[in-house]
Amino acid sequence: MERERTRVKLVIVESPAKAKTIGRFLGPEYRVEASYGHIRDLPRSAGETPKRIRDKPWGRLAVDTEGGFRPVYIVPRESQKYVRDLKKTLARADEVLLATDEDREGESISWHLLQVLKPKVPVKRIAFHEITRAAIDAALADPRAVDQRLVKAQEARRVLDRLYGYTLSPVLWKKVRTKLSAGRVQSVALRLIVDREEERRRFKVSEYWRVRATLAGSSGEFTATLVSVGAKPVATGKDFDSSTGEPIPSSRALALGAHAASTIAEAALNVTPWFVADVQRKSSRQQPAPPFTTSTLQQAASSRLRMSPKRTMLIAQRLYEGVDLGGGDREGLITYMRTDSVTLSGKALGEAGRYIDRVFGSDYYRGPRRYRTRSKVAQEAHEGIRPTEIGRTPGSLARFLGKDELALYRLIWDRTVASQMADAEVDRTRVDLLARMEGTDHTFRASGSVLRFPGFLKVYGDKRKDQLLPRLEVGDRIHAETDSESHSADTPEPEGVPVVVRAVEPERRETRPPPRYSEASLVRKLEEEGIGRPSTYTPTITTIQDRDYVRKRSGSLVPTYTGMAVNQLLKEHFQQYVDVGFTARMEDALDDIAAGEADARGFLEAFYRGEGDDPGLARKIEETLPEIDYPAIQIGVDPHTGQSIRIRIGRNSAYAERQGGGTVRRATIPDDLLIDELTVDRATELLEAPAGSAEPIGTDPDTGSPVYVKVGRYGPYVQLGESHGSTKPHWVGLPRGVEPSDVTLEYALRLLSLPRLLGRDPSSGEEVRASLGRYGPYVQRAREYRSLESLEHAFEIGLDEALALLAREKTGRRRTRRVLKSVGTHPETGSPIELLEGRYGPYVTDGSINASIPKGRDPLTTSLEEAMELLAGASARRKQRRPRARGGSRARRAGVADK
Repeated sequence: MERERTRVKLVIVESPAKAKTIGRFLGPEYRVEASYGHIRDLPRSAGETPKRIRDKPWGRLAVDTEGGFRPVYIVPRESQKYVRDLKKTLARADEVLLATDEDREGESISWHLLQVLKPKVPVKRIAFHEITRAAIDAALADPRAVDQRLVKAQEARRVLDRLYGYTLSPVLWKKVRTKLSAGRVQSVALRLIVDREEERRRFKVSEYWRVRATLAGSSGEFTATLVSVGAKPVATGKDFDSSTGEPIPSSRALALGAHAASTIAEAALNVTPWFVADVQRKSSRQQPAPPFTTSTLQQAASSRLRMSPKRTMLIAQRLYEGVDLGGGDREGLITYMRTDSVTLSGKALGEAGRYIDRVFGSDYYRGPRRYRTRSKVAQEAHEGIRPTEIGRTPGSLARFLGKDELALYRLIWDRTVASQMADAEVDRTRVDLLARMEGTDHTFRASGSVLRFPGFLKVYGDKRKDQLLPRLEVGDRIHAETDSESHSADTPEPEGVPVVVRAVEPERRETRPPPRYSEASLVRKLEEEGIGRPSTYTPTITTIQDRDYVRKRSGSLVPTYTGMAVNQLLKEHFQQYVDVGFTARMEDALDDIAAGEADARGFLEAFYRGEGDDPGLARKIEETLPEIDYPAIQIGVDPHTGQSIRIRIGRNSAYAERQGGGTVRRATIPDDLLIDELTVDRATELLEAPAGSAEPIGTDPDTGSPVYVKVGRYGPYVQLGESHGSTKPHWVGLPRGVEPSDVTLEYALRLLSLPRLLGRDPSSGEEVRASLGRYGPYVQRAREYRSLESLEHAFEIGLDEALALLAREKTGRRRTRRVLKSVGTHPETGSPIELLEGRYGPYVTDGSINASIPKGRDPLTTSLEEAMELLAGASARRKQRRPRARGGSRARRAGVADK
């Protein structure tokens, strides 16, 4: 009882992991508790909307658009337990210290804590960029108040996203498909991806040739490339338009064809001697890159570690919040990972300088390098991402970190140390070799480089390879290798240097379309355009994939038909709201609000209701909605019929459509056939496939009825017999991944044997069947359904196994879901992510996808980014389980003939 009456100082942070680390540094008079993210937010559903506003015109938005755009907040059900726990601790506290992250999101969480807890004791805001004892002590010694400007800016951002998403998304539900969403950042990100794909579709591959010579000298082989013929430069990739692939009209370059290149190559090998026409030698310096920001860390981790931005941020969060280092020691290993600043503190500069001087020597350290952030919106109070202690080398931490954690820490440590080291010094040589053919000079160019001083490259292990050239001077002669080998003893050695031309060969090159965005390059593009901020990059990329607007293929982001349809509708009817410049200006306005230079209410009023010639989003939707047609993606013209082929989005899938002559023909597009593979020929093939044919594929030997493969509203299916009046024939849908053209009579008859009657339930007398439906194989008893693991299982399962499955799942279904905690709210969609207690252990869910918490991990420490990483993995595995259309494992198991 005496202990309960002891007064404490209540420290509130966002996560249990962060609380655990900070608690190690504070004495017994402190109590560190976690809020588990936001404890208050806008309602996510009609059920959460307070009754007092439900009948308001703006009730669905939960933003008072008639009264200054004031948001109406609620404490979500899953957060109420944490609020009660915080209030209990607050009751015996004599001071509250708000220690949430020092950014807009963290400042907002602190403000909401004040609004909900309403403490009667003194409140202080403490901030730090790293979780170390020194940083916590410094923060405690220098507390401040909650920054209301940052709070207002974050609130304006949240309200803006609600107005955008909750008014535009219903348009997509009506005109494309339900359960879609639009978002201020996600829709622009989608546009960038679709625009790039359309560039690639318009791209015309152009062929050009170059001539390459292989020479040999005392330092080994080297190459020289033909750069000019007479006064005309030879065309390279730079002489073609990067967006169209076609030659740039203004280019003076000579584009070599196959014949010209072969002729030059043959003649050059027979010309002797070649002359050294020009030699240029110069020294250059290579400077180290600045410390990492959020976006540059994601890009480097992607290219060097093959790590997605989401996983990068998940691991960085762990390194920031703290790692056990043995002996009861636990500290954060890196500074705050959501930053757009590249500056380093004086402490970090001093540590790095001393380490470099001691380990590499004084030549490698020329004094501190102070980098300035180019972005005008960067928060210079933050630092770049760096180790909290430079002396804590990757090698010293190897036994405390997992493989990915160590790899990411090493990447950050190397970059930080390298950023303070001396420049690398490189000697570069360029040699022009002249071969005269038919009175015209043909110039070949060779380039070489030698690393004279490694400088900062030393920290990366000196992996750079020199490109050596022999010592050549202007006027030197070079002969073909055959000349040197074929002279007789009576013939003088050809005069020249010990360098010979070994081969001259033509090389075919072609222009390449602009590359698709990867997750990392999309982050870079968003940052370059001023769209989004460090905290929004990863959630944005997650959202466009979760909505199936975009899929990842070989590391690249490819738009789906749904994504293209959504983008087409928004571009055609709401151009301004997916315009890169407009979105960047909105970000600037939000930054002005954060700086106290603009008014949030006026900004939101102009966005929603308009000003001047801008009608505002609300009126724009009202005026435009009746004019919007269902989007159709044009593929091209059928060369046989002259009819246009286009793609439309159905309730369950995309389909190709060809219309003309009073008839419409449609064909479902296989789920794994993306836009880059759907040519006019492929679309025509789908439209003319046997699945739509009236011709049967064979006859059922038992009934004598014809067997068909057809395509219906819900996709392809097999059918036994024909319709006779009100009598409908038996049919079964094809499993996902099976092409209609792959279906044999044997396979069709096997499918048509479903549903299988397994017997009757002894206790109820109800029939138990195994069958195949739209969502896969299942067993059924009356109105109860249970999924099966595979299609083969539907053919093999017996009555006892089916009854056991039905009973087990029925018991499990009666269990009530117990919410362990609210992990957080998706910043774009507002969808809640919860941690639940399931029958087989804890799991996270976003309402549509569930993901188990890995064994050995404390579920209550699961952060928002960790949850999103788990959900993304579950979603990817679900998609991977869909077999490919041809030769898929499911098709093979069911007996589809291999072709």
